[in-house]
Amino acid sequence: MESLRYKTAIVGASETTELGTIPDKTPFQLHVDASVNAIKDCGIDKDEIDGIATTMNPVALAHYLGITPKWIDNTQVGGTSFLIHVRHAAAAIASGLCDTVLVSMAESGRSRVGQSSIANFSDSSLEGLKDSSFPGQFESIYGVYGPTTQFGLGVLRYMKETGTTHEQLASVAVAQRKWSNKVPRAMYRDLITIDDVLESRMICYPFHLLECCLVTDGGGALIITRSNRANNFAKDPVYILGTGESAETPIVSQMYDMTSSTAFKISSKKAFEESGLNQSNIDHLMIYDAFAHLPIYGLEDLGFVSRGEAGAFIEQGNTSPGGSLPMNTNGGGLSYTHTGMYGMFAIQESIRQVRGEASHQVPNVEVSFCQGVGGMFMAAASLRFTNSPPD
Repeated sequence: MESLRYKTAIVGASETTELGTIPDKTPFQLHVDASVNAIKDCGIDKDEIDGIATTMNPVALAHYLGITPKWIDNTQVGGTSFLIHVRHAAAAIASGLCDTVLVSMAESGRSRVGQSSIANFSDSSLEGLKDSSFPGQFESIYGVYGPTTQFGLGVLRYMKETGTTHEQLASVAVAQRKWSNKVPRAMYRDLITIDDVLESRMICYPFHLLECCLVTDGGGALIITRSNRANNFAKDPVYILGTGESAETPIVSQMYDMTSSTAFKISSKKAFEESGLNQSNIDHLMIYDAFAHLPIYGLEDLGFVSRGEAGAFIEQGNTSPGGSLPMNTNGGGLSYTHTGMYGMFAIQESIRQVRGEASHQVPNVEVSFCQGVGGMFMAAASLRFTNSPPD
């Protein structure tokens, strides 16, 4: 495939007007809110948008907004879907399938407006979890159901093999709270200590409450267009330098190695190659953090540190404010927000940092790397952004 380096740029980016608890809006209304905010952010006429990518029904969203698309994408592989949407949109624009794409995401993860309630996971209800899906057939029947147990299997093996400590796992949450402490829209802002994390309620060993993601409502949207027209809008463009995507398995038990994500390695390698840059060129990093171990896996699988070094790297303050590799600077899914599929919010923070308009801004950010995960290491996608215009 032809390189997508500098072919497209993000010219509009915004989240829903509110984040956190939004009991008076359906997911569709949140989609509309985020989309309208992104359109306003760049000042584009909606009639210029001729492509839509979203995990909801793209036809319904296009119809409501009065958009007639030439191209649509409904890829749904969990929280990294929106990073993949960006990559697919860039490819579609570069190949002439469309000119300008709206990428939209929204969920009512906390209020669950218009959705059925979460199942009661008592022993008497487990029978209802035996479905025909791969997890239903091969994992949930043995009590491995949901993110905490599925992720827990791998991280326990990782900790045993690498010697990573509970304190180092907890340091992920501590570091990210140092970022969200100065982010007004973050759900959790109070500073915490290692002891606070380890003394919080055990959810599923080894995860304590503060090592698990938030459950919130909200969404976000992006406007992507050709680089050669990206300077015609209200905000300075954020150019897409590199992209990558991959998938591994729908069930954790069938990962090639439960202590490492093959999809992380493949998607990030492609993004690095396409951008022509390496790890030393990254000023800012976002790694999807539904649980505290994900940034640890990510730092190693993306090549920023060697095997078994990520826990100590974070514990020593390298990813905290003032550290050598600022990471998850909005507070991440552990402190900022997490509606269920967090990837859009990671993209939004990368864009804010590159634009220089983040609440907890890192000085002199020129290049940001954004890494997403879908499901329990089911899929992955990587994006690299820059504010430096093409030569």
